[in-house]
Amino acid sequence: MTGEEAPGRTIIRVTGKDRESFLQGLVTNDLRRLREGAVYAALLTPQGKYLADFFLYPAEDAVLLDVAEPLADGLLRRLSLYRLRADVTLERTGLHVHRGLGPVPAGAFADPRHPAMGWRFVAEAAGTAPATDWDALRVAELIPETLIELRPDESYILEMGFERLNGVDFRKGCYVGQEVTARMKHKTDLRKGLARVQIAGEAAPGATIVSDGKEAGHICTRSGDDAIAYLRFDRAGDGMRAGDAVVRMAGPAPVT
Repeated sequence: MTGEEAPGRTIIRVTGKDRESFLQGLVTNDLRRLREGAVYAALLTPQGKYLADFFLYPAEDAVLLDVAEPLADGLLRRLSLYRLRADVTLERTGLHVHRGLGPVPAGAFADPRHPAMGWRFVAEAAGTAPATDWDALRVAELIPETLIELRPDESYILEMGFERLNGVDFRKGCYVGQEVTARMKHKTDLRKGLARVQIAGEAAPGATIVSDGKEAGHICTRSGDDAIAYLRFDRAGDGMRAGDAVVRMAGPAPVT
């Protein structure tokens, strides 16, 4: 197996006879989808705000949880608090995440967020140095990244496009933060969210976007003249600027 190393990832091994039912009651997606391959999901606060996103992979007598390293310790602590009397063991491993494009190799899993993101594979050894411009792929498909677009204790997953990215299931039943997420889905129109924009001029990630003298959002990830922005949709439109740079919507606001 060859593939690029996905930098800054931690694999947590979840074992015990209650491992799937334990996770099923906590995360945003349906663990029964593990029968089909990898699952993308998140853990939320009881108020429905994002804490961490991760991939779940089926393994022999285990579920492997692939999370960004800066969030791993906090996620382990939070999961341990919920464990109570469940027959579940949570163990940080030294495994590595490989990723690549093209046909999915044997033993690897298609990235469940979008076909453009290729495949992922868990291995004992490290992969090769990254060569693919993964940020360009993310920007093109409007895919958020941990700690860039996805901000712990701030983001709401529907504003981040989790439904479009197969990261939330509205039929699975209860999980932490489910009531708020369901209410946002069924009772409100999203007023904020991610959108792809085009930028003419110098504007770095984090730059504030202004429209008609009012703050309309900020730039998240930029790749060339394209970027992911977090916007207030009621203020997004013609005349947006980030400093001296001109910012234009690259198509209509996405359906999230």
